[in-house]
Amino acid sequence: MIGLIGKKLGHTRVYDSKGVAVPVTVVLAGPNRVLQCKTKDGKDGYNAVKLGFDDQKESRLTKPDIGQFTKTFKSQPVKRIHEFRDFAPAVKAGDVVTVDLFQVGDYVDAIGVTKGRGFEGVVKRHGFRGGDITHGAKGWHRRSGAIGCRLFPGHVNRGMKMPGHMGQVQRTVQNLEVVQVRKDDNILLIKGSMPGAEGDYVIIRGAKKLTREVVIERAKKAAERSKGKAKTTKQAKK
Repeated sequence: MIGLIGKKLGHTRVYDSKGVAVPVTVVLAGPNRVLQCKTKDGKDGYNAVKLGFDDQKESRLTKPDIGQFTKTFKSQPVKRIHEFRDFAPAVKAGDVVTVDLFQVGDYVDAIGVTKGRGFEGVVKRHGFRGGDITHGAKGWHRRSGAIGCRLFPGHVNRGMKMPGHMGQVQRTVQNLEVVQVRKDDNILLIKGSMPGAEGDYVIIRGAKKLTREVVIERAKKAAERSKGKAKTTKQAKK
C-alpha cells in the first residue's frame, strides 16, 4: 500500500487533452516525514510506517508528546501522524516521502472528516418528506411523525432515524482518479470531491479496489475488444 497525509486546499478545474473540463480537488500532499518503521520480525509484530505532516510548535505540545518526538521519532514535532500498514516503498526513519508516489491515472481513496452541521432535524439530516403544508395540518411540517411501537414492544426501535448531530464523522471516498501530479509544489489534483472543508487534513492512499494492476488489466481488455471490433468492421465491409 502507498499513501500520504495531505491538506485539502480547495477546488478548481483543469482541461484534458480533448479539451474537456475536469473538476478536481487540490491537495497539498507532502512532503511527509518517515517517523517510525515497524517490522513483523520486531516487537510490533507487523509491517507499518508512520508518516508525519505539517510542523508543529513545541509550545503547543505536552511534555510527554515532546519526549515521544525526541526519543522515539527523533524529529521535529508534527501536527498529523498516520500509520500505513504494509507500506510498499522501502523507507527508513528520517526519509522524506513526496507526491511522486502517485502517477497520473492512478486511483486513490480519500479519507477525511466531513463538515460539521450541528444539530439538524430529520428533513435535512435524513431527507424526510415532512408533513403536509395545507389541509389543516398544523405543527408537523418538518417533523418525523410517530416513532413508537404502541403496546408491543413498547419502545423506540434501535437505529430509528431521528434529529441529532449531523456531520463531523470520518468518511472514505473510493476510486478517485489522479489527474495531475505537481512534484515541485507537492500538489495532487484529484478528480471529484472528498470529505472535509478547505484546510482540513485528508489521507490519500492507493485505491484498494482499483489498484494499478487492475487498471492495467482493464486497459488491455479494452484494447483487445477494440481490435476485435475493428476486425469485424473490416470483414463486414469486404
